Amino acid sequence: MNARRSAIPLSLYFFGLIAALYLPLGVLFLFSFNSNTYLSFPLRDLTLSWYQQLFEADAILAAAGNSLAVAAGSSLAATLLGTMVSILMMRYQFRAKGLLVALAVLPLIVPYVVLGVALLLLFSVLQIDRSLWTVGIAHTVVALPYTLLIIGSRLAGFDPNLEEAAMDLGADYPTTLRRVVLPMIFPAMVSAWLTAFTVSFDEFALALFLAGTRPTFPVYLFSQLRFANRLPVMIALAVLLMIGTLTLVLIAERFRRRGT
Repeated sequence: MNARRSAIPLSLYFFGLIAALYLPLGVLFLFSFNSNTYLSFPLRDLTLSWYQQLFEADAILAAAGNSLAVAAGSSLAATLLGTMVSILMMRYQFRAKGLLVALAVLPLIVPYVVLGVALLLLFSVLQIDRSLWTVGIAHTVVALPYTLLIIGSRLAGFDPNLEEAAMDLGADYPTTLRRVVLPMIFPAMVSAWLTAFTVSFDEFALALFLAGTRPTFPVYLFSQLRFANRLPVMIALAVLLMIGTLTLVLIAERFRRRGT
């Protein structure tokens, strides 16, 4: 009886948290079909014109292309680096191992605004102009901890005796990595890439400091919010961004479970 009573407040807290997270998204979804430019209830008429205008805007499509290019490149680099660092941490012992782990996960702790200012100063000192390349480098840094944790957790559950058996049969360690380890952790690598892609595509603070003259998708979205007549189109844009992000997260979770 006491257990049931204690479960009721937890259930209320859980459903309240779900409502707080997803109710605003539902309202956003409704207003993306509202023909009125004012965000107020009741809705006047339902329309798809905002989505039509969205796909006819060259600036929006260019910003989306910028984000796709940055996210694809930075997530690939973060996944490769995360795989190498994960193998190094899980299969080797060395003195600076703790320091390496701390440096790898540090971007999870440092606020993105602080990191953005630091990288901006660094690129200025090195006389590197702001561009999509600088955004890609920054996104690789912040996506690395995610790939490291996902791939490292898969390697932690990977039986090292399989590697020893392969080497006992005559394979050197590079061959063992290519023929045994990488096929086993490949689903985790795909999950890590999708997670890093989502992190990069949605990231705003670093891109705001480092994008230069070619804005990414979130930066362009933020810059258009001050125009009242553009707000419905930006809401439609935010809805598509939300749907895409949730889809990638679900796919990444499915690959992660397949790899465990």
